[in-house]
Amino acid sequence: MKFITKSQIRLPTRSKESHKGDNGLVLVVGGSRDFVGAVALAGLAALRSGCDLVKIIAPEKVAWAINAYSPDLVTEKLKCDYFKLNHFKLIEQSMRKFDVLLIGNGIGLNKSTKQFCKKIIKNIKQFKVIDADAIKAVSTDDCENSIITPHSKELEYFLINSKINKSTIKKINKEKNINKKSELIKKITQKFLDKNNIILLKGKIDAIISKDKIFYNKTGNAGMTKGGTGDVLAGLCAGFLAQSRNLLQSAINAAYFNGLIGDILLKKKKGFAYLASDMAEEISRIKI
Repeated sequence: MKFITKSQIRLPTRSKESHKGDNGLVLVVGGSRDFVGAVALAGLAALRSGCDLVKIIAPEKVAWAINAYSPDLVTEKLKCDYFKLNHFKLIEQSMRKFDVLLIGNGIGLNKSTKQFCKKIIKNIKQFKVIDADAIKAVSTDDCENSIITPHSKELEYFLINSKINKSTIKKINKEKNINKKSELIKKITQKFLDKNNIILLKGKIDAIISKDKIFYNKTGNAGMTKGGTGDVLAGLCAGFLAQSRNLLQSAINAAYFNGLIGDILLKKKKGFAYLASDMAEEISRIKI
């Protein structure tokens, strides 16, 4: 098992002749009456990764809170508490102007919201980063051109939705060796991976699983069990992807940097007092 090193990090380059929008546009769809902060953290992380613009479409109360949190994040406000199927057309039309869709952060598990997530992910052909509750709404048949970023429980939902044998799922859950676990996940999701999808499995050691390779990342620490750190990771994935159009490299970059930021903050704060919002702020200070 080989771990990702600095030499494998390939940050997106920026032409001196580029104009606004040339360096990536991310549309973030998330937030609900129950969860406000997640989508803001994801959006800010995407923006700090270096892309030109991040727009967040969210329920009105969530969007106003985001505007108060950061003037750099553009919002579109929906008069609702949760996303529903009737929001599909709006998102479909909005995506014509964007390179990457990030969906799931704080979106919730309302029945209609899950139906909305499934329809969006199945029909939007551009690059996608699928995180949090959106992962629980889809199966291997629904996705292409995507990075999904599950922790172990979200992966279980995804595999159940995909009608993977229960005994196989149980075997994956019990497996402690990350190498064996990742190889098994790769085997049972090969058709999914062949559709230009990447699985970024979050854990003590992250596994980045593609159709023909598996990479492992060991940056990060126990302080990253705090809520919101996964939203930062998803935002980094989306931001890097919007700039590079490279799914695998974006997932590798995001996993490595997300953990590295946590390690830097562990030293700076002299312990586990740092927050996900600290991580979002620290992104701009990271250099290879």
